[in-house]
Amino acid sequence: MREITVAAVQMKPALGEPEENLVKMSDFVSTIASQQRVDLIVFPELATSGYELGVRFTEIAQRVPGPTINLMAQRANEHGVYIAFGMVTKEKVESILYNSAVLVGPDGELVDTYNKIHLRGEERMAFREGFKIPVLETEIGAIGLMLGWDLAFPEVARSLALDGAELLCVMANWESSNIDEWKTYIRARAYENALFVAAANRVGEDVTLTFGGESMVVGPRGQTYASLTDEVDPETGQPLEGYCVARIDLDEVRRYREEYQTLQARQPTVYRSIVRKY
Repeated sequence: MREITVAAVQMKPALGEPEENLVKMSDFVSTIASQQRVDLIVFPELATSGYELGVRFTEIAQRVPGPTINLMAQRANEHGVYIAFGMVTKEKVESILYNSAVLVGPDGELVDTYNKIHLRGEERMAFREGFKIPVLETEIGAIGLMLGWDLAFPEVARSLALDGAELLCVMANWESSNIDEWKTYIRARAYENALFVAAANRVGEDVTLTFGGESMVVGPRGQTYASLTDEVDPETGQPLEGYCVARIDLDEVRRYREEYQTLQARQPTVYRSIVRKY
């Protein structure tokens, strides 16, 4: 058995206040790690900044590595965990920004970053699209990183699965109005690829958008190991900040793939239209 413990955090980032958000993230890490042995903690997309920042993203974007990544790597080292989180990054050219996912490890080092490929709406005005879908080999297993709308494209999860990913960390800013879509996609990606999905979605409001939470950890047969579905404010009905924790066995990935043959039975030669532009 290859059992690991995974936590998904749903938080409300303060818009445009990275220092405040890093304090909150550090507090979450300390709280979770003090209550049980945990191997991986997943935070939402753009957790350090909030979502509706527009041109202000340029002001808080950081290089890789940079102060934010170094700080979270230090927290990972202090508590002996992997931490995945979303932030805005930049290239040497100041105007090139990415909506990025970052994974840091218990050795206090950056594992790797992933730049969001599928940008939605106003994201296209702020960020450049990524073009690589890496699988990150870690001591706890093979991990794939996804951001927000990537979840709506089965090609992303399938590419990661075919390259060996056993666990997908999905970091999102999914809106309340589309939360059924969010829940359906998570289970579908897990079923399709016989892998685990740790999905962290933010809560709260920015300027015009309200976000839906319902963070969860789902298994290779779509089973829910842990979720924050019922964590809502009784007065407003809005989802609350919090986290859920699940103990999972990554050996189940191979077992279910062998049993159901989803990947083995593929017929790639007849799928040519998948790589054709619409």
